[in-house]
Amino acid sequence: MPKQFDLLIFDWDGTLMDSAGVIADSIQRACEDIGQPAPSDRASRQIIGLGLIQALQTLLPDLSADDYPRLVERYRHHYLSRDDQIPLFDGVADGIRELHECGFQLAVATGKSRLGLSRALDASGLGPWFAATRCADQTHSKPHPAMVLELLDELDAESAHALVIGDTSHDLLMASNAGVASLGVTYGAHEAGDLHPHAPLALMSSFAEVHAWLNANA
Repeated sequence: MPKQFDLLIFDWDGTLMDSAGVIADSIQRACEDIGQPAPSDRASRQIIGLGLIQALQTLLPDLSADDYPRLVERYRHHYLSRDDQIPLFDGVADGIRELHECGFQLAVATGKSRLGLSRALDASGLGPWFAATRCADQTHSKPHPAMVLELLDELDAESAHALVIGDTSHDLLMASNAGVASLGVTYGAHEAGDLHPHAPLALMSSFAEVHAWLNANA
């Protein structure tokens, strides 16, 4: 069967790496460090996928502009103390390699910084399998379509043959804004009810299901 998609664009946190819990906890600790009430776990998870500054401004819109740099510093302190211990989801290491070997072009579109993604790619060993990446400090943050559109242009891919795979509504809305199909995963930051309204082709509850769906349908 001819392939339906040539380019698979993966989110990172909550899609390939099991980091949503650490991100949410780091946000909560950072808020406490600057004297703000810790947001709920759901509220902290809802802003995962956005660029860090945008995420914190969305979460704490009434915070003084002078306090955001301190909040960012405290978030990074808590996250970076643990990021080398965060695992990939089961099946990701072999699955990404196998998708590459099957002839798919693979890319990453993430709310992480360029430095943060580079560190994660090196630590995980996944770097060689991705043809291109975009980060929130390189271009517009999700759900703006820029990351997807820039990846399509760089890799000379057509929107009709590209698929975004992510765990948040920001990922799926980015795909929709770019005119690209999406696949949602429910094992990361957002719940199925958050993803469903953005019309993904399917919702997957594990990376093994993602891999199987891609093998059968992509």
